[in-house]
Amino acid sequence: MSESAKAQPADDHVVLGKLTSPYGVKGWLRVYSYTSPMEGILDYSEWVVRHGETLERRRLVQGRRHGKSLVARLEGCDSREAAEALAGAEIVMPKAELPELTGDDFYWHELEGLRVVTREGSVLGRIDHLFETGANDVMVVKGSLEADAIDARERLLPFLPEEVILEVDLEAGVMTVDWDPEF
Repeated sequence: MSESAKAQPADDHVVLGKLTSPYGVKGWLRVYSYTSPMEGILDYSEWVVRHGETLERRRLVQGRRHGKSLVARLEGCDSREAAEALAGAEIVMPKAELPELTGDDFYWHELEGLRVVTREGSVLGRIDHLFETGANDVMVVKGSLEADAIDARERLLPFLPEEVILEVDLEAGVMTVDWDPEF
C-alpha cells in the first residue's frame, strides 16, 4: 500500500492529518500525520484545512520533522493566537485530487467497506478499518455488518497481497482472501 489516509464515511475528502497545537509564538503548529511515511504530508504544497464544517485552502509555507513528530507553518498563520485558532483542525484532501496509484496499490479509504469473501465463497464481513503494525498492515473485518456473513465476529487479517489477499475488485466492492473462516 502506498500512503495511508483515514476516510470519513460519505465524505468526498480523505483525512491526511491533524493540526494538534501551537508550537512556539510565530504561528507554527504541531502536526499529526496519517500518511506513511509521516513526512509525506509535507509533500503537499497546499493543504485543505477543515475546522468544523468550514473548508479553507492554505499554502504550506514551511514544514519539518521535529523529534518524533512534525511542525508546520501555514500561510496567514503568523502568531500563536492564529495557530491556536487552527488547533484541532483536520488536514484533508479531496479524494479526486489524490495522486494516481499504479499497479496493485490502494489507498486505505478505497478498501474500507469492501465485502471480504474466502476463495470458497464464505462471507467474512466487511473491512471496517486498517491499521499499521511493524511487520505489515492489518485489516479489521467485521461480520456483523454483513447479513450473509457466517458469523458476527471481528477478524484481524494481515494485508499480505498474494498470500492472504488474492484479488481486490473495487468496482464490485469485493476482496477475495485465502483465509480459514474458523480462524
